[in-house]
Amino acid sequence: MSHPPSADPVRFAYWVPNVSGGLVTSTIEQRTDWGYDYNRELAVLAENNGFDYALSQVRYMASYGAEYQHESTSFSLALLLATQRLKVIAAVHPGLWHPGVLAKLGATADHLSNGRFAVNVVSGWFKDEFTALGEPWLEHDERYRRSEEFIRALRAVWTEDRTELAGDFYRIRDFSLKPKPIASPDRPHPEIFQGGNSTAARKMAGRVSDWYFSNGKDFDGVTEQIQDVRTAAESAGRTPPRFGLNGFLIARDTEAEARDTLREIVAKADTEAVHGFGSAVKQAGSSTADGKGMWQDSSFEDLVQYNDGFRTGLVGTPEQIAERIVAYKRLGVDLLLLGFLHYHEEVEYFGKKVLPLVRELEEHRPEDHRAPLSPDLSPKGSS
Repeated sequence: MSHPPSADPVRFAYWVPNVSGGLVTSTIEQRTDWGYDYNRELAVLAENNGFDYALSQVRYMASYGAEYQHESTSFSLALLLATQRLKVIAAVHPGLWHPGVLAKLGATADHLSNGRFAVNVVSGWFKDEFTALGEPWLEHDERYRRSEEFIRALRAVWTEDRTELAGDFYRIRDFSLKPKPIASPDRPHPEIFQGGNSTAARKMAGRVSDWYFSNGKDFDGVTEQIQDVRTAAESAGRTPPRFGLNGFLIARDTEAEARDTLREIVAKADTEAVHGFGSAVKQAGSSTADGKGMWQDSSFEDLVQYNDGFRTGLVGTPEQIAERIVAYKRLGVDLLLLGFLHYHEEVEYFGKKVLPLVRELEEHRPEDHRAPLSPDLSPKGSS
């Protein structure tokens, strides 16, 4: 079944650099800082340059070029209190949280921010973190089964008067949350995002999530995932979740400048850290039931950016990037989750140079909103 893309404007989120080392594992100069003062200024800059969401990373210990980390939920709350409109998504691991405890934190954060708190439920790829914290490391599909139970429990605590659950992973007995999060007809509870590219992730998204985040993909890869998630949602009798796509954006005044920057990032890759990261994530994905986990076909170059963001191809002039963003929107992408090399400068450049072109293309191509899903939209050489 084909679905016309949303008539709503495509939305934008950015990865919060609350982990040291930036969003690429490279020794290239980066004028990005992981500290709070830098991030507070960035959050204000982002909401004033067209960003609707920010996603705080979750990492608990040093690894693969990320020596220092700020905790996701507390950092997200600090950014919410420093901004007026930005919605901040806190990434959480079900294996390290009880859903009732997170529901309580989320309700308080939602009231403090006037309804701008959200969560990204991640099933986890970093086995050493769980081992170091003394928690069991489940096989891939079991991690997703736990995540699904976690999301169902979280939503129940946020929306039901009294919650009862006797699950395989969590127990809740006659639990009542007061106050509930801020609710509206369009948003009955804080939005629930999830990550993952595997078959288990796609099916889980169709059954329980509000949003699905994909790693970076070309047009064919996005088309395949959107179709799978929609099929899973239809089987579950649900409205399909909205689709978010990772991308690392390098916009420069000329294409040559942008391409040179990408080449320098890869040429100066921290080889040991990239190989270590690759081994860790491929171990996590190789245990899927069908062997189709995240990062399974990622090249060395892809892995220099944590979320395969180079694959989305947002490298070039503002005009080239705007065209590509709108092409993704035609395929059904609702949101671009972006990373940058020098955040302050590039978020502002995006807001002034790229975003106006995206809005202009959306406005002058109403026929795009009726275009069916098609794998044939990829410009030559861009997939």
